[in-house]
Amino acid sequence: MRTARTVAEAASLLQRSGIVAYPTEAVWGLGCDPFDEAAVLRLLALKQRPVDKGLILIAGALDQFEGLLDWDALPTDRREAVYASWPGPHTWIVPATGRVPYWITGAHDGVAVRVSAHPTVVALCAAFGGPLVSTSANPAGAPPPRTLEAFDAGLLAALDGQVAGTTGGLDRPTVIRDARSGDALRL
Repeated sequence: MRTARTVAEAASLLQRSGIVAYPTEAVWGLGCDPFDEAAVLRLLALKQRPVDKGLILIAGALDQFEGLLDWDALPTDRREAVYASWPGPHTWIVPATGRVPYWITGAHDGVAVRVSAHPTVVALCAAFGGPLVSTSANPAGAPPPRTLEAFDAGLLAALDGQVAGTTGGLDRPTVIRDARSGDALRL
């Protein structure tokens, strides 16, 4: 595995269809360019995760989701609740525009999104130039790693790199809520 020790090196890998591990608010995540079908399908294969489940997109700033989310499909109060929670460890399923590919939405009409306050995520998304896929760095059904030492060795070896850093200290992955209703879908 080539290790990307800096955010700039990791962003370069991502721009060349790479998959990198990076720390998030609670666990280590895997990321790639959400618009690179081959990279996303490779990531799903590494995780042994079906495409129809969908994936989370993570950004360092709200404007990185420009053109991807159908904010007009939400009532004003629901849209304001989402905005008020960011940046922070809050993941929302928001109606997606036609620009979001099926390999991200899966069998859904919305897309799970988060604007993170984690400094590594913010820097990585800025260096990459947009949102990234964000999924826990574990094979399906295995516990997500909180440290690099806890990674599945085979998965870690298959990645193109990792960003140096530590998780944000949350005790579990972020809650996922439906932006239309506010209901929690994952606690």
